[in-house]
Amino acid sequence: MDKRLERFFEKAKEIGYIDKQLYKTHSVKNGLRNEDGTGVLVGLTKVSDVVGYCRECETKVDQQGQLFYRGIEINEIVDGARNKSRLGKANLFEETSFLIMFGYLPNREELEHFTRILHKKFHLPKDFLESKILRAPTKNLMNKLQQDVLTLYNYDKTPDDVSLEHIIDQGLHIVGKMPCLVAYNYQSKVHYFENESMYIHHVDEDLSFAENILQMIRPDQEFTDLEAHLLDIILVVHADHGGGPNSTFVNVVMSSTGTDIYSSFAGAIGSLKGPKHGGANIKVCQMMDDVIADIGYEASEAQIKEVCEKLLAGNYFDQRGLIYGMGHAVYTLSDPRSEVLKNGARELAKEKNLETEFDFYERFEKVAKEVIKEKKGINVCSNVDFYSGFVYEKMLNIPRDLYTPLFVCARSIGWLAHNIENQMYSGKIVRPATKYVGEICEYIDIEKRGN
Repeated sequence: MDKRLERFFEKAKEIGYIDKQLYKTHSVKNGLRNEDGTGVLVGLTKVSDVVGYCRECETKVDQQGQLFYRGIEINEIVDGARNKSRLGKANLFEETSFLIMFGYLPNREELEHFTRILHKKFHLPKDFLESKILRAPTKNLMNKLQQDVLTLYNYDKTPDDVSLEHIIDQGLHIVGKMPCLVAYNYQSKVHYFENESMYIHHVDEDLSFAENILQMIRPDQEFTDLEAHLLDIILVVHADHGGGPNSTFVNVVMSSTGTDIYSSFAGAIGSLKGPKHGGANIKVCQMMDDVIADIGYEASEAQIKEVCEKLLAGNYFDQRGLIYGMGHAVYTLSDPRSEVLKNGARELAKEKNLETEFDFYERFEKVAKEVIKEKKGINVCSNVDFYSGFVYEKMLNIPRDLYTPLFVCARSIGWLAHNIENQMYSGKIVRPATKYVGEICEYIDIEKRGN
């Protein structure tokens, strides 16, 4: 930064300083959070519900976490208990997408019809791959996804038509194209910036979301049923998480202005890119890399405890005083998404001969929760990021560059559902207020300004 700009900025920090106490003085919910860490209610939804503590109790009371899509608990969806007409065990994301969008689990004929419609939207517009991806490689896939979604605007004959019927069709077009956008941009990136071989595999309408992702990013296009099933589950648990997550809220805030869905989705992608949101599982992997390099998979409980204590004390990894993958803004005793992934990972670990590695993650989770309880006096659970990175990297051989883009593939259906719901039943522009706490200056003579 220019030296004068640095001085300007130092003066600006002094003039613009906002005392944290002012948030309490003016009853402002910092970060849209209550004093006990719970979220401030900012809307109504029937899409999904996140339950981590007793809402009827006078004070926050911890409880086992639950995640409901349209009133159906996530475990029931994954187990298929409510619908025996599943097309195949790697088509669960398609079934869940229907549920999230339309509010009920489809019968076999409805699911087959919806799946055909969605799969036909897999294909990119003519010449898009060559002109917009292969000729425009990027160092950051999330930024490129934003660009590509905005570019799709130009291929829409009526992009600014925000009628609900049109938004549904536009949104499904974006959702359907995500596997291709993610896979092809990744191939372009590793070829141009990492000097690796590039291979382009065409999308296949007869394969599911999960199956297409695996066959397009792998050189040999090969995958097992269990691998596809586990990736399918990952997409399902990431499909939605209520109206509160930052990216979903950004999408709703932007769409409330009446802007086009391409702009709303691009904004949501930018939000999800952040390491405090969609990029959190990469931090878990980086932390665990250091831990495993230091103490190994066969480490004792005492060794794991020592590392966890160092992490909390800020004497290890990035010195932030955090154990990444532990704790959540809503969930307290358990994160149902983490439990679902853990169960799926346990099954695949046997097939992949990764039982020692999986056992270490389970033992680390147990000790970390105990240490946090001992040191901070609060109940925490492993969140979805703790196991998702392990599953991606160790079990599915998916590169870290793809972790957050795959989150986009899944969450885009949730964005679409909340976008539509808000426009149907709220219809107001989201316009919260802020409290001015600066000084009111008297008139300043223009001749004396700056002196």
